[in-house]
Amino acid sequence: MSSLFPALANGPGERSETGVPPDEVWGRVALRFGQRTLTYGELAGAAGALAARIGGAGRVAVWATPELETAVAVTGALLGGVAAVPLNPKSGEKELAHILSDSAPTLVLAAPGAQLPPAFGDLPRIDVDASAAGPAPAPAPGERAADGDPALVVYTSGTTGPPKGAVLPRRALATTLDALADAWQWTGDDVLVHGLPLFHVHGLVLGILGPLRRGGSVRHLGRFSPEGVARELNDGATMVFGVPTMYHRIAEALPDDPELAKALARARLLVSGSAALPVHDHERIAAATGRRVIERYGMTETLMLCSSRWTPPDPRPGVRAEGEARPGTVGVPLPGVLLRLVEEDGTEITAYDGETVGEIQVRGPNLFTEYLNRPDATTAAFTADGFFRTGDMAVREPDGHVRIVGRKATDLIKSGGYKIGAGEIENALLEHPGVREAAVTGEPDADLGERIVAWIVPADADAPPGAEELADHVARRLAPHKRPRVVRYLTALPRNDMGKIMKRALADA
Repeated sequence: MSSLFPALANGPGERSETGVPPDEVWGRVALRFGQRTLTYGELAGAAGALAARIGGAGRVAVWATPELETAVAVTGALLGGVAAVPLNPKSGEKELAHILSDSAPTLVLAAPGAQLPPAFGDLPRIDVDASAAGPAPAPAPGERAADGDPALVVYTSGTTGPPKGAVLPRRALATTLDALADAWQWTGDDVLVHGLPLFHVHGLVLGILGPLRRGGSVRHLGRFSPEGVARELNDGATMVFGVPTMYHRIAEALPDDPELAKALARARLLVSGSAALPVHDHERIAAATGRRVIERYGMTETLMLCSSRWTPPDPRPGVRAEGEARPGTVGVPLPGVLLRLVEEDGTEITAYDGETVGEIQVRGPNLFTEYLNRPDATTAAFTADGFFRTGDMAVREPDGHVRIVGRKATDLIKSGGYKIGAGEIENALLEHPGVREAAVTGEPDADLGERIVAWIVPADADAPPGAEELADHVARRLAPHKRPRVVRYLTALPRNDMGKIMKRALADA
């Protein structure tokens, strides 16, 4: 197969597949974490040395701290044809023990000095040496794997039971990253900044492996902050990847920070994913910076499925195009992705009316191959004709843009004979000036089947908006049957490490 990382496969003076002069690629900074950097030549040496050491090791665990060593570890594993299992350093002991038992790694890769929990027992450990390149780096060894071989085993959040390991083949990584490169005009000239964790596909596959596949650069903040984003954009970064919580913090900071607005205006591309970015935050960022945030949609099991497309700014003075970014949608299916909406009985929905809700099912080379050690779960996840059941509910606009309205298990509310997506009600609530955060769920109702419940974090805890006021606000913007029947007030919404609202925990809030 062709290399996942063309820039690492060529020594100085050799032909490069990246389209950039070879010597320039070799000397270019590939990774920067704080003040620590590795050029492509240095990364080839460090990752190549690790690949030679662990080749044939089977699966290896990676203690995925937000450090340079994590990027070297995963790159080295991929160069060596070894499947990597990225581990969340914040995992509880029970969850970590389950993942280690299920994935059965032969060893663990970690940064020197990292303290590993007792769950690792006597599992052999290798401290990753990010400086192993030596004074005269050589090209990394040829990658020892085929397209269909496992690249990563990424564990799902486990909201309905113990986490399951999604086995992602090498072709899935290449396919999804190349499709995004096409959609976003992503090249080796781009410099990405992000502060996402490195144990999931957004932060690791898109945020680290994506730039390396393009021959570009990535700057990891270690810990996200609007100030860190502004600093990097002012220092030449061109792209920002984040989750809605991060963009919400940016939107909150913009009114009092004109320098942040100027920095964001310099960005070529702002991308949000992992959950829906509220329309209210979209509009606040656009108003302050003149830039639209592009959303993409994917899952651990599928990598990326949809995205808005980016087109270069209009060359005429004062005219700037933002591609097809449209608040409230995740764009259109990426090349190679077959996407359909279906009714509960499996009947395909053919309407492009922006109203008819169905479950998203997908097929394509970007999908995982199996849940590790779970043939029953793997079989249940796919339809008879090979489509993966995402569990996400959506509508399609007349022009094909996909608008996700929530998860089938927690966000589809059946009330008074209507199928209602929680997401659009949440967006409407967030447009109310008295609402800081909002989540919507359904609960049993003898008359309606389910009634709509709004969970609100008010902007002013001492003067929260009333339930009737919020219900009328939603009814005016959407429809009377979508108004919340119950409003409950919280000081904060329960969220996971990625900033996603944990709706199953709301009942205990």
